[in-house]
Amino acid sequence: MNGILPLWKPSGLSSHDCVVKLRKRLGTKKIGHSGTLDPSVTGVLPIVIGEATKIVQFIQNEKKSYEGTVTIGYSTTTEDADGDIVEQKVIKNPIDREDILRVFQKLTGEITQVPPMYSAVKVDGKRLYEYAREGKTVQRPERKVTIFELLLLDDDDQFDGDPIRINFRVKCSKGTYIRTLAVTIGEMLGYPAHMSNLVRIESASITKAHCLTFDQVEKLVEMGQIEEALLPIETVLDRLPKYEIRDTLATRVKNGAVLKTPESLRTIDEPIAIINSGKIIALYQKHPTKTGFIKPIRVLNRDVDFKQ
Repeated sequence: MNGILPLWKPSGLSSHDCVVKLRKRLGTKKIGHSGTLDPSVTGVLPIVIGEATKIVQFIQNEKKSYEGTVTIGYSTTTEDADGDIVEQKVIKNPIDREDILRVFQKLTGEITQVPPMYSAVKVDGKRLYEYAREGKTVQRPERKVTIFELLLLDDDDQFDGDPIRINFRVKCSKGTYIRTLAVTIGEMLGYPAHMSNLVRIESASITKAHCLTFDQVEKLVEMGQIEEALLPIETVLDRLPKYEIRDTLATRVKNGAVLKTPESLRTIDEPIAIINSGKIIALYQKHPTKTGFIKPIRVLNRDVDFKQ
């Protein structure tokens, strides 16, 4: 079994829980996920199986899209609805739509974030959430992320209430903490805030329309049709530059050969998908020491029949 199972993750399970559950049901050890979602978050979770486990890092590098809700008026320890209240502020006046749009505009582009204490980022070999559970706060490394699009989903001209809830859609780069983005939105509007709801609607070109629930997976397994439901790796790596080769060169690629860089790809800095008979058989990159050559990053099993 090889390919990508587009799972619609339910609330209440961690990404790891989903992998464990599918490993048992599908009877395969070579399985993983390509992007952690918090237990309370639902949505697109690409599950990689077999040879597809070799491309996890490349799926993770792709853009992701979410729809969520910022609750303005109080912040929490975890920056989402699961934490304890840290700070509250009474909202006496409505917030104008134009003020929210200005904040969204300022947050579009490259921004700097500090990972929340309740996150899986490691500091000195220990995950931040482990420090947080011990009641400790440690220095956290800043990271630069990119917000490609930040849209207001509500039509209101003014937002009032205590608290105020604002619905948004965001398209962002790898490593973006939407919880932290929600807190920042509140701070820029002058109030403590947290993320009260989140759904991942797209990851590496996989959308809800592609996804299966656990119940649907169960039915397909019972009917012996689960392999037909897997997406080929070409689906999630389609945007990469491609170099199509013949069978004779494919044998060398399978053995990890260094290749001359095609003229059309000499200015490309990102990974290159090596194509043979319509399939990605390897991923290459610029050779670090040999100018004009490319070397393999990942070589896929050529005998595997990925679906087209």
